[in-house]
Amino acid sequence: MNGGIRARLLAIRSSYWFVPSVMALLAILLGAGMIWIDVRLGSGWIKGISWYQQIRADGAREMLSTIAGSMITVAGVVFSITIVALAYSSSQYGPRVLTNFMGDRGNKVTLGTFIATFLYSLMVLRTIRSGDDGFVPQYAVVVAMLLAACSIGVLIYFIHHVPQSIHINHVVARIGEQLVDDTRRRFPTQLGTPAEAPRPDRRLALEGDLIRVPGEATGYIQNIDHDRLLGVAREADVLIRLRYRPGDFIMAGRSLAVVGGDGDWDEGCTQALQACFTVGRKRTPEDDLMFLVSELVEIAARALSPGVNDPMTAVTCLDWLGAGALEFAARKLPESVREDEDGTPRLIARPDDFRLFVADSLGRLRHYVARDPIASLHFLRVVGEVAAGCPLQDQIDLLSAEAARFTEVAAAQLDGADARAVEERARELQSILARGAGRIDSAQAEWLGGSA
Repeated sequence: MNGGIRARLLAIRSSYWFVPSVMALLAILLGAGMIWIDVRLGSGWIKGISWYQQIRADGAREMLSTIAGSMITVAGVVFSITIVALAYSSSQYGPRVLTNFMGDRGNKVTLGTFIATFLYSLMVLRTIRSGDDGFVPQYAVVVAMLLAACSIGVLIYFIHHVPQSIHINHVVARIGEQLVDDTRRRFPTQLGTPAEAPRPDRRLALEGDLIRVPGEATGYIQNIDHDRLLGVAREADVLIRLRYRPGDFIMAGRSLAVVGGDGDWDEGCTQALQACFTVGRKRTPEDDLMFLVSELVEIAARALSPGVNDPMTAVTCLDWLGAGALEFAARKLPESVREDEDGTPRLIARPDDFRLFVADSLGRLRHYVARDPIASLHFLRVVGEVAAGCPLQDQIDLLSAEAARFTEVAAAQLDGADARAVEERARELQSILARGAGRIDSAQAEWLGGSA
């Protein structure tokens, strides 16, 4: 699918208006359909039901008016509560977390249910007539009663859902689970034995007259259509080196890519390459795993700020970052060099790798965590847990270097018994990491990272 079209579809699906609008349209169609059924079948069926009394015109009007009035009132209250929850979440956890709340299907279905019941009641209410040619749509009235009962159930669900959705553990877990699931979806193949290493990434140099392809828009790269890029490179017989990955900010006029080779590159190829990049005003989690990492980092950094001082929230974020790092370490990641069907290198991309993940997660939190003894000890525990599951020695060395940098920062931030505890734990961690990949005992690593 074209990247621009896909981005628009994702934006519509994650918007707050789409689900309620669809439900409102379905309610109008349902109302029209039930009126048609009542006209066709009549109300003779009620006479055979002893426990159900046929409703008359005045009663039907009063009941439908009550349902419609109460539903639109409750819909306004639901919307107000949702806005308050969004404002609270934005101030406490960071504005980027709003992306997750905007995509919360429960809130959208709740609002849509009340609006749909309101519109359905109006559709049925307008058809009721008194007098000699009176008409009371009995089937439609029964459905209105059922919709009102469903709305009561949805209201009970909403009362439970709102406080649960803004609970910090639920917020962090939702982001962390999406990070783990997206990692598995994007990189489905796992590494095999601990001794197995990926094929060394090739380093290719561009040849011939280099052509720099400028970007047309300013904003965040939301999607890159690599398959389409391969087709452009193959058709022009060139090698393309990308300068950005999804989530990076691009300024109009800056080069998106550099093209090399002796192929036939023209203005049409430039436009085709530019069309492979989808640029928007904000980062999105669909093709940018590091955006989810940034959300967890932001929540942890806010929790460790002097004004909040909530190390347990930071601990929760570290746990989920560790889960994401461990999942990332166990996956076979794509090479930077992409080939066409004939095996000819056509594209040099900038894929996500374990080094980038560690830098964007543990590296960014280093200075915030180092100020708090509780979070510092847990930081080392997470490093030990991730290292115990890493299958490659390069990954262990990367974590060892990160632990050393963190220990240096913590030594400058902490003092007294707290500093000594962190330094002692760091020495024990380094001694275990020195064993190498496949030889780190997970039980000992877990004991190492336990509470002081």
